[in-house]
Amino acid sequence: MKGIFLISVALMLWAGSALYAEDIKWKKVEATDLNLVGKAFDTPNPYHRVDTLRYKLEKRRERELARASAGLAVLFKTNATDIGVSVLFGTYVSKSSYRSYRGVDLYIKQDGKWKWAGMNDFSATHSDSSRVKSVVNHMDNSMKECIMYLPIEAELYSLKVCVPEGAVIEPLESPFRHRIVFHGSSFTQGISCERAGMSYPMQFMRRTGMQVIPLGFSGRCKMQTYFADVLADVDADAYVFDPFSNPSGETIKKRLMPFIERMVAAHPGKPLIFQKTIWWERSNFNLEHRAATDAKQAASDSLMAIACMKYKDVYYIETDAATHTEESSTADGVHPTGYGYTLWEQSIEGPILKILKKYGIE
Repeated sequence: MKGIFLISVALMLWAGSALYAEDIKWKKVEATDLNLVGKAFDTPNPYHRVDTLRYKLEKRRERELARASAGLAVLFKTNATDIGVSVLFGTYVSKSSYRSYRGVDLYIKQDGKWKWAGMNDFSATHSDSSRVKSVVNHMDNSMKECIMYLPIEAELYSLKVCVPEGAVIEPLESPFRHRIVFHGSSFTQGISCERAGMSYPMQFMRRTGMQVIPLGFSGRCKMQTYFADVLADVDADAYVFDPFSNPSGETIKKRLMPFIERMVAAHPGKPLIFQKTIWWERSNFNLEHRAATDAKQAASDSLMAIACMKYKDVYYIETDAATHTEESSTADGVHPTGYGYTLWEQSIEGPILKILKKYGIE
């Protein structure tokens, strides 16, 4: 994963609310020359998650999402007092107001735990890899272990981590162990979370030390055969699926068992963990939405009971992203806030770790 993916595109950065530090002389290092983690495969553009020339995803939107950097992260260590970033976006960049969609999110290890340090985001339509946006400033000059999450709904041609000239910056050997695939819907991609590192798989990664391979596809995860082709080729220790959030109850009935059979055949002896979709808060009073949610859950409950009896390595776990008070934990009645994703992670961490332990994955 070395070298820079080059492209002859030069656009301007939006400076309206940006924090530029133009008085600092920056040293810029391409993320691929540090330690880019979370990749399922090598791809011609290292910031793509899936090679859309190799895998023929049917819809344009699916191809855009495959080229987004959602869940990828760069590991590095530095004694810099200031850290910035410069980017060159590709052809697809979300125009949503969520800063996580086109922003970076930085954590630094302190007392053995990852602690949030800073973030910044970019215009939906403009970027210029010669300009630097600050992520965190005015730190001490001790050596720091850092993880920076990349934008969750944008294609990147280049991302450079920037430190003041004279500071040390070098790759950090990954402290994350094993390879755990998370494949699923917009929930798994992290849609509506405030920062790129707040999706529930990324929180699971920081809390457990397990390396997550992020394959969330917003609104498009319906157990299609071409997604099964991708997943069949991913080499990992375990596979966690969020497959029941996007398809209807009827689609679940039609596609689930063939999908499971394909995964069992592709990954014999590996744990295949399926998550029940969360309760969608907009179903609280909207009877149409409630009926649709009930149908999804009824279909997945009945079929997964059969699958878990038939296949010894198939599991079905409950998810919960609700506060269980009168207060909402979603941003829009469907997608959790960052706190909602924290609740989700807390609901699945114990059950997943218990399953993984049976396979010696600790």
